[in-house]
Amino acid sequence: MRSTSSNTDGYDMAFRLLLAVLAIAVPLSNLAWLGGNLTTLLTGGNWAPYQPTTALLRPAQLWPQTADTTLLIATRIVPVVVLLVLGVLAGVLWSRHRNSGGGRKKITGMAKARDIQPLMAKATAAKVRSLRPSLKDAKQIDAADAGILLGNLQGTRHEVRMGYEDVAVAIMAPRSGKTTSLAIPSILAAPGPVLLTSNKAGGDAYTATLDARTRVGRTWSMDPQQIAHAERAMWWNPLAGATTLDGANRLAGHFLAASVDASQQGDFWSKAGSNILSQLFLAAALDERPITDVMQWLAFPADRTPLDILRDHGLRAVAAQLKGTVEGPPETRDGIYETARQYAAALLNSEIAAWVTPQKNVPEFRPADFVTSTDTLYLLSKDGGGGASALIAACADAVMRAATAQAERAGGRLDPPLLAILDEAANVCKISDLPDLYSHLGSRGIIPVTILQSYRQGQKVWGDAGMDAMWSASTIKVIGSGIDDPDFADKLSRLIGDHDVQTTSTSHSESGKSTSVSMRQERILPADAIRALPKGTALCFATGMRVAMLDLRPWYQEPDAEQLTAASARASKAITARAVAKHAPTPSGFGKAA
Repeated sequence: MRSTSSNTDGYDMAFRLLLAVLAIAVPLSNLAWLGGNLTTLLTGGNWAPYQPTTALLRPAQLWPQTADTTLLIATRIVPVVVLLVLGVLAGVLWSRHRNSGGGRKKITGMAKARDIQPLMAKATAAKVRSLRPSLKDAKQIDAADAGILLGNLQGTRHEVRMGYEDVAVAIMAPRSGKTTSLAIPSILAAPGPVLLTSNKAGGDAYTATLDARTRVGRTWSMDPQQIAHAERAMWWNPLAGATTLDGANRLAGHFLAASVDASQQGDFWSKAGSNILSQLFLAAALDERPITDVMQWLAFPADRTPLDILRDHGLRAVAAQLKGTVEGPPETRDGIYETARQYAAALLNSEIAAWVTPQKNVPEFRPADFVTSTDTLYLLSKDGGGGASALIAACADAVMRAATAQAERAGGRLDPPLLAILDEAANVCKISDLPDLYSHLGSRGIIPVTILQSYRQGQKVWGDAGMDAMWSASTIKVIGSGIDDPDFADKLSRLIGDHDVQTTSTSHSESGKSTSVSMRQERILPADAIRALPKGTALCFATGMRVAMLDLRPWYQEPDAEQLTAASARASKAITARAVAKHAPTPSGFGKAA
């Protein structure tokens, strides 16, 4: 702490006044000298030596042959006008520098470009040469090949990108830019295969990217609940990966996770129902049967077909477990089987089942082929889709597992990488061990971006420990506007940290006025400021770096937005036309069946 007397205050005022005078006099005198010389040359005179003070105060002494009126305009009026214009321009530029996006004020203490250098375009381009052997000898690395654009560092043109070894979690409320600024730009720029899960079609990532991705590779759409009313132009066999007990357990786990929250998955009925599904899935997979046969076995527990299949394949222990359940107390058996029936109830719907059973003249979607292509897979399901969302999660999981296997065969990493945008993951893609997968997917060239509406939404699906594990394993965390959870907002505030703030106090006494300056620490971004983050901005938490404030870049503000908008409009119209045709009244007066 330091104190200064009133005399010192007077000296400070005089010094500041002197600086202000010099700031005006120096440029004004130089403008006067330049204006006088230019005017004299135009009127046939000679160039005067550099004497700016004389030019301002006694211009006739330098240019005696020039008229007084002309000198008055050239050395007094014009320089003043020019200085005023320059001052206004400087003020505008300074205002733009301090503020971004509609007057948003830059926040002191947030990361600067040097603090997040590894996320800058130049650094990611240099890093990608070691991550992607196909680009090792490339003369120039395109921005899209270097990493996924997250936005611009606030108030600058510095692009911030996550590399193709990062894994990300984005927590952004509805209409905060999660789709327009994160999902869609990432999909459009992806150099390899893309997987998207979503619960919307019209006016969303599906319509905005469908046309562009069609030009890159084949587009596959799995739409069992007809969100986009997409034609069934593919089918996928979920039992292809269930020929082992581990694979069958994973498939059954997707049906369990889609039906009950993490807090309920450990009770007796849930575990027993999942076990029965797993055993029946395994039997159907080994005998190369469609998954719908499982529903027949669940309807008739006494059917010995699955028991015989398991025994014929040498799985006597599994067969014994299934037999023990079937021959157990009727009330227990019926409860277990009814639980399993509820989990897999969506398979009773023939329209949903058709997407996961062999179809004549319809190509089969094979994850192993997909991960080596530049194709795009759209997985669409409604919120709370139950068994339908289980199929979506199972398909997404199958793709990522196939990508992992391919990466191991290719020497460790996929090239080009697989981008998995798991939008609305807590609603339509509940992969129960996704937090565990995060620990190694990035090192395999598999880049998941899990998009949630809130932290608690993730806790509901994966539990407290699971969501904490995913949060910790994510090398990139993007937090958008709309964070209304006070505990989470305070947690973020503490992670962002504190900074020193100077406070000045003035006191008066008989000896005069004294001023005291002290330093104190306060939060860089308190919880209430995080809650009030304006739309179009986001916080970026990157491993080992200071937290950065980003200006998001929605796809409709990019140079090719007009073309993308037209393509999106066409895709949306096509969805509407298919919906109208599907529900058009028939001659009998009733609508067509969905």
